[in-house]
This record gives sequence, structure tokens and C-alpha cells, in this order.
Amino acid sequence: MRPWQTLALRLAREPAVLVRVDEVRGSGPREVGAWMAVTASDVVGTIGGGQLEFDATARARAALAAGRVIDPRQRFALGPSLGQCCGGVVFLSFEWLDAQAIAGLSNRLGAQDGWRRVALFGGGHVGRAIVDLLARLPVLVHWIDSREDMFPEPLPDNVRAEQSEPVQAAVASLAPDSHVLIMSFSHAEDLDVLAACLKRQREARDLPYIGLIGSKSKWATFRHRLEARGFSPEELTHVTCPIGIPGIPGKQPEMVALAVVAQLMQAR
Repeated sequence: MRPWQTLALRLAREPAVLVRVDEVRGSGPREVGAWMAVTASDVVGTIGGGQLEFDATARARAALAAGRVIDPRQRFALGPSLGQCCGGVVFLSFEWLDAQAIAGLSNRLGAQDGWRRVALFGGGHVGRAIVDLLARLPVLVHWIDSREDMFPEPLPDNVRAEQSEPVQAAVASLAPDSHVLIMSFSHAEDLDVLAACLKRQREARDLPYIGLIGSKSKWATFRHRLEARGFSPEELTHVTCPIGIPGIPGKQPEMVALAVVAQLMQAR
């Protein structure tokens, strides 16, 4: 469940104060737009932890006790007074929320969670290990396989599964800005999906990362076949293969998944 959905459930029962990072001067624990919502007994989300979050939570609960937010924008110096070594200044906004705010939470907070979109082709062992990791991260996953009954049940809340035959047909329906991981059960499918992604990238330029599982020799073979299909050397530089950050030993699915997800989080 995404944080704004958890907040919606809380607001159905009790009010909250929304605390957001409004401005950061120098170093801060979180970026502008990061938020937490404070109720009388719970906190949803985080603005970075530490004394800053402790003090902001206390002020939010004071507002709840008073029945209103008195000071909607407050300044916090991250120095000796807070015991944090970031050294910057953070301005936080405080806003009263109740059940009337539920309808607008998806637009207000859901689109600003900073959640990345990932399209994962392949429901095998590595694919499942990757989904297990992504289920704990701010990522929306579109999981695709050509085979039936490949997806475990229940799926994590941030994962949507699709059986597509042919599998490359799903490329057209990927959300813009999807980061694509290709690891199907066959090289033939991998090649077709990769070609479809490169064609979409040529036309729309909206797939910021295209990663293909495999060795350097696999990529050399694929490169020749893709060139034969009309893709230029410049277009092929958009493909990452092999995938995964270097230095993580082991070829167990979980180890491969760790390296791949770490690289995925680095991608811009």
C-alpha cells in the first residue's frame, strides 16, 4: 500500500497534520516535497528521521491538540540546537487534514511520492527476486510474461502483472518514463522485446533505461542482430548489458537481483 493510501485510511478515522519539506538551504536529510502525516498516535511517511522529525512530530501533535495549525511554515536549523550535522536549514509546512481531504490525496501526494516506474519482462527466478526487492521500494512495477500462471499470488500492492502473447506487444502500453528490465525465458523473446523498446525509444524517447540480462557475448550477438534490423550504433548505446552494479559476488537469483535493483536506483 502506498503511503498516501495508508494516510487516507487514517483520515477516515481521525485528523492529521501534513508536514512537508518546503525548502532546503544547504544540506538536509530529505528533498523538497518529502512528507509525513502525523496523527495523535501514528506517523505515516518520513521527512528524514532524527531530531528534525522528532521536533516536527511534536509540533504537529501540538496543533492536533489545539484543533488547528497556528504556524503553517516553520524554520529548523540543522545545527547544534537539533544535534544534527547536516549543517543546513529546512523549512517545513504544516497543514491540517481531515476526512474531506481524502478525495484529493492521490493527486496531491500520490504523484509526488517520487515513485519510479519499472517494466519487468520475465517471471523466472531472477524476475521474482527483483519483484521481492522492488515491493519494498518506492517503485510501480509492470510485470510481464508470455506464459500463463507465472505470477505468484497475491502480488505486492505496487505490482501489476500482465500475460502478453506475443510478449513484445506489451511494450506499446508501457507507461512513459518506464525503466525496462528484460529477462524472459528465451533469447528470442528477449531480442523481440528489446527491438520493440528501441523502436519506441526512437519514436517517443520516453524509456530512460533499457536493461538486458546476459553476458558480454550475449550482447555482442544481440548487437549484430539488432544492427541487421536497422538500429544504429548510437541507438544501441541506450541498452545496458550486462546489467547490475559490479562487485556483488554470486549468481544466485537474490544476489543478481540485488545488483540489478541497485543499478536501477542509480539510473537517471
